Amino acid sequence: MIIGVGTDLIDIRRIENTLERFKDRFINRVYSIEEKEKVERRAHVANGYAMRYAAKEAAAKALGTGFRDGVFWRDLVNDNLPSGKPVMTFRGGAKERLEKLLPEGMEAQIDVSLTDEYPMAHAIVIISAVPKAVGA
Repeated sequence: MIIGVGTDLIDIRRIENTLERFKDRFINRVYSIEEKEKVERRAHVANGYAMRYAAKEAAAKALGTGFRDGVFWRDLVNDNLPSGKPVMTFRGGAKERLEKLLPEGMEAQIDVSLTDEYPMAHAIVIISAVPKAVGA
């Protein structure tokens, strides 16, 4: 059962300009330490930040709150499985909001798709409720 869907499209040049003007202030406000470490290893840093920014926006939309009601940028953390598949972890207020949306006996499945083709980056996040695994 789908709980929420969010999508976001961002101009990578906007992130480039923001990084030039506010680099650490912007990064520390929006991204977790883990996200920063992963992005800073990329050849195209602005693209990496832009895709993750778009994913956070899309996730906030999928929650139905945007960035209010206790949901903050750093509550939504982008990562990748060893296979490279993007995943997202909800922490803090985002996790609390997600738990309120889930029917009893269900757990969240968060599907993320990211892409970039300069000068644009796009993300879609789908939050589904699936039956809890046996023994969970």
